[in-house]
Amino acid sequence: MQLIDGKSLAKKVQTTVATEVENLKQEKNIVPGLAVILVGDDPASHAYVNMKAKACENVGFYSITHNMPETISQEEIIGTIKMMNENPRIDGILVQLPLPKHIDTDKILEVIDPKKDVDGFHAYNVGRLVTGLDSFVACTPLGVMKMFEEYEIELRGKDVCVVGASNIVGKPMASLLLNADATVTITHIYTKDLKAHTSKADVVVVGVGVPGLIKEDMVKEGAIVIDIGINRIEDGSLVGDVDFEKVSPKCSYITPVPGGVGPMTIAMLLSNTLKSAKARA
Repeated sequence: MQLIDGKSLAKKVQTTVATEVENLKQEKNIVPGLAVILVGDDPASHAYVNMKAKACENVGFYSITHNMPETISQEEIIGTIKMMNENPRIDGILVQLPLPKHIDTDKILEVIDPKKDVDGFHAYNVGRLVTGLDSFVACTPLGVMKMFEEYEIELRGKDVCVVGASNIVGKPMASLLLNADATVTITHIYTKDLKAHTSKADVVVVGVGVPGLIKEDMVKEGAIVIDIGINRIEDGSLVGDVDFEKVSPKCSYITPVPGGVGPMTIAMLLSNTLKSAKARA
C-alpha cells in the first residue's frame, strides 16, 4: 500500500507556480490577482479563505477578500462581481460557497466572467470540460487528476467508481476521468447498492461528506482509493469518507485525510489563477 501524499505534491505545485509568477513579473510586469467574495460568518468558510489568502501571499499573488455581511442583497454581490470582471488587475474571481439561503448561487456564479472563473463552476467552463476543450476545471477534481499524473497511475480502460454527484466534485471528476479514457460509474444518494459498484472498481473516488462510508468489504484487493471527504467528528479529529484503518491494507494506493486531496485543492486554485494571468500576458 502506497500513500498518495497530497501535502508534498501541493508544495511542489506551489513552488512551480511561485517560479512562474516571478518570471511573469520580470518579463511582462504582471502580478496574478485573485479576488475572493466571502459572505457571512461561517467559521469553516473563513478558515478556507484565510488559507487561500496565505497561499496567494506565498507564491507572490495579489489577493483581495471582499467580506460581506450575511444580510447582503444579491444585487450588491452581483455589482461587486461585475466590478471585478472589469478590473484588469484581477485574473481570478472566487465566490466562497455555501452562500446564504436568500442568494441564488447559480445566478451569482453565472455573473463571473468565464475567463476569470478559476473555480471552474461557470456553466461555460463546465460545458467546455464535458466536451474535452481547454477550460478552467474545478480545483478539487483537477487536484485528483494531478495526483494520478504524479504517481503515474494509468486511467485508460480502468473501471472507476465516483461516489457522489455534486456539481463541485462528482460531476467534473467524472468528466475528467471520462476524458482520460476511463470507464466511469457515478453513484449517489439514490444508488440502490453502492457496494455492488465500488467492489468491482479498479479506482474508487469518494466525496460525499459521510465519515467511514466506504468500508473494507466495499473495495477489491489492489484498488486505488481517493478520499475527497473531510469531516470533523465528535472527538474533534478530521476523517474522510473512507474507513482508512480497515480499507488501506487492501489498497495499492490511497489518499490520507488530512494531507491528501485537501492541500491539492488550494494548489490547483493557484495554478488556475496563474493560467488566467498568463492569458492576459
